[in-house]
Amino acid sequence: MLIDFIHIQNFRKLKNCRIDFFEKETLFVGANNSGKTSAMDALILFFKSRNKLNTKDFTLSNWSILNGIGDKWLEEKDPLKIDLTIKDWEAHLPVLDIWLKVENHELHHVSNLIPTLDWTGGLLGVRLRYEPSKIEDLYKEFTTTSKNSREIIDTNSKKKSNSTFNLWPKNMWDFLEKEKLNTHFSVKTYLLNPLLKDSPQPLTEFDIPIEGETLNKLIRVDIINAQRGFADANTDILDGNNSKNLSSQLRSYYDKHLNPTINPTAEDIAALQLIHDAKETFDKNLKESFKTALGELELLNYPGFGNPKINLSSQINTVDSLQHDSSVQYILDDGNSGLSLPEKYNGLGYQNLISMIFKLIRFRDEWMKIGKSLNPTDTEIIFEPLHLVLVEEPEAHLHAQVQQVFIKEAHKVLRNHNELGDKKVFSTQLVISTHSNHVAHEIAFTSLRYFKREIGTGGNINTSTVVNLSKTFGKDDETTKFAIRYLKTTHSDLFFADAVIMVEGPAERMLMPYFIKHHTKLNNCYISILEIGGSHAHRLKPLIENLGVITLVITDIDSVNPNDNGKKVKPEKNKGYNSGNDTLKSWIPKEPDLDKLLQLQNTDKEDKTFPIKIAFQIPISLNDGYKNVTVNPYTFEDSLVMENRVIFQALTQGTGLLKKMIEAAKETDIEKSAQSMYDCITATGAKKAEFALELFYFEEPNKLKTPAYIKEGLDWLESKLIVQKAGLQIK
Repeated sequence: MLIDFIHIQNFRKLKNCRIDFFEKETLFVGANNSGKTSAMDALILFFKSRNKLNTKDFTLSNWSILNGIGDKWLEEKDPLKIDLTIKDWEAHLPVLDIWLKVENHELHHVSNLIPTLDWTGGLLGVRLRYEPSKIEDLYKEFTTTSKNSREIIDTNSKKKSNSTFNLWPKNMWDFLEKEKLNTHFSVKTYLLNPLLKDSPQPLTEFDIPIEGETLNKLIRVDIINAQRGFADANTDILDGNNSKNLSSQLRSYYDKHLNPTINPTAEDIAALQLIHDAKETFDKNLKESFKTALGELELLNYPGFGNPKINLSSQINTVDSLQHDSSVQYILDDGNSGLSLPEKYNGLGYQNLISMIFKLIRFRDEWMKIGKSLNPTDTEIIFEPLHLVLVEEPEAHLHAQVQQVFIKEAHKVLRNHNELGDKKVFSTQLVISTHSNHVAHEIAFTSLRYFKREIGTGGNINTSTVVNLSKTFGKDDETTKFAIRYLKTTHSDLFFADAVIMVEGPAERMLMPYFIKHHTKLNNCYISILEIGGSHAHRLKPLIENLGVITLVITDIDSVNPNDNGKKVKPEKNKGYNSGNDTLKSWIPKEPDLDKLLQLQNTDKEDKTFPIKIAFQIPISLNDGYKNVTVNPYTFEDSLVMENRVIFQALTQGTGLLKKMIEAAKETDIEKSAQSMYDCITATGAKKAEFALELFYFEEPNKLKTPAYIKEGLDWLESKLIVQKAGLQIK
């Protein structure tokens, strides 16, 4: 049995959101405030603590409609005309649909959930909906309270006509916000129709809530929350001791699985006998040691007549033996010297890794009823067929390498049991939310679920959707293979970025952060810079479009002469030249003609469907002291030097390509200067990366003017991010 997918509706940013689950690990990725935390909290709240939802867990835009229901109740004078069914509410209530993949041999687990008599396995859908328990009771209390408040104001207040003063409750939200929500609302469970699985299905008046906790015997849910010992919104609803201190966890594990006083076995009896003998010996020594001191009390006539005598008796508790800071120690050498340090002296990252791994071990062993957790007196022993483990942000306090170790080993730890492993009787699904590109890098990209912001328009609240990247990376074409190979050789930070900038080569990659600093708003955003090359940027087109991430592609015009076997040429108009750049020819603007490319308007360089823009060299007007001369750069390096001629003319040192570009910049004839730069950068053996590195050494990059075509692209990027950042809903 596995969770095939879940569908969340009306929960915070997740207005209508399907999330497909991988059979082993599923990784939630996305930029900040994209909805990853909302999805994890939805799973936690609906599965673990159904009475902990609050008014802020509803999608905010829904409250205008729900408040409208309350207004209608107050305005209608005839109670018989009030609609007290769920009809007006249901489209705006928080909902979690769980679709389970059930094999034929597992039907006994779901005998009370079988949708039809001829159903023999497949997808089984269960809806958890947070709804009014009894609308009649809600109507009565809300209207009575509201009318009483209004009457008090009308009779006792000298309220001005334009005053906004009101007593509680002002509206339905205000009423439910003040500790009334969980009084009148609860999670109810409904069975869904497998034939309507492709989209959220409406319930009818014939759909009756299922009695009891139907999923408790099917799915065991365990959670490692994000903070692990710090303040967290879900800390009080997590089971067990939430401390990241390993000593505390060991005590808890010992008490549940190893304590010999609970359901003692033959081996336990021997241990308990030794503990008893040690207690008697210690008590004898204790009494002898205190004999003199207690004798002094007799001089004070205590204990006197009618007072009990004092007797000292120790208590040796096996759990107490772990109840101290040094119960867990780290040996510093091979152990022969006896040198060790208590747990608190070890690094926080290492403690955190051990803590999380041990929690996974505890979750597994409690599920499999290891040791004392299996009580032979229990009348019903339940082994849930599915174990769902939720881990929020495992990267907290972990070094990059340790993050990778954890993500590679976590599922293996959860399956390390004789009844688990590769066996199919019990299933384990691990769901992780992360902000770490190191974690994402270690997981198969088909397991990634990308949370994409949907920017609200016309005053609407921003929401999120989820992209199943298995539909992108699951293909077997050459483009997909290239994308996977490329991302595996780089950091996967584009999955977490506010925007992506793809650049042509190493020089742009090194200098781009300095150009971004000239744009204050961009400098405050998380931007992923990918060095992809002009001939390959278009290969990431399917991925970029699926993610919907704001993307600026900075590439070179790469002019060629089609009449001379595609030979490189200096860009010039009216020569019949083309661009040799595959990105310009096959992605945006899908135009090979050089003359047309140089005449394109700014808006012609944008994708008409996705937030993607191309930026390439544009004509530059320079003054030689007598007249303005227009030149057409060929690539990034000559654009940079042309637009910073004064800075390069002032440089006196340099080797290789930098030296040649300095000499070209000192040429007073601008056209000759441009030709010389072109010759330098197209010469065999021109080292562009070394050009940028040497430039760093001799000149402060902050002084460099951003080339016009790049500035044009960054201005566009900034405008898009301003719109995206405005009014983002709390995640």
